[in-house]
Amino acid sequence: MEQLKAILGKSKFSYELIQHEKPIISAQDGADYFGIEIGQTAPTLIIKTDKGFFSLIVSGNRGKVNFDEIAEILGCSQVKLASRKEVQKVTGFEVGSVPLIGLVLPCVIDKYLYHYPFIYGGTGERTCTLKIEPQALEELNQVKAIFG
Repeated sequence: MEQLKAILGKSKFSYELIQHEKPIISAQDGADYFGIEIGQTAPTLIIKTDKGFFSLIVSGNRGKVNFDEIAEILGCSQVKLASRKEVQKVTGFEVGSVPLIGLVLPCVIDKYLYHYPFIYGGTGERTCTLKIEPQALEELNQVKAIFG
């Protein structure tokens, strides 16, 4: 969390770290809790490809991710979700609390997130959520592609 705070503190983007008592497990839970559209929720998924691991930040209203589309965009032959164990090993975080910003992995962003002034996602702590301008994702991550 300290690394995230340092990155955010140096950025020019508006953000807020929001503490809550219980972990927010699903996009719908987040939308209900914050009183926002489900599309503003931005879970960070970790995908495993034949070119290594990537973070994949999606809009909560996307439903299922088309891994064939992601494979084509990245020029990979295989793309699948990383296992819980792989996520922990590669990021240092548990599934469900992977931060939106600060990972050393290359990143793929869902362009649907840009429809909103703010998006909500992980901080690395289960009971804290980051509210931030979606444009921050491009500047504060190692973005390899934008899809959607």
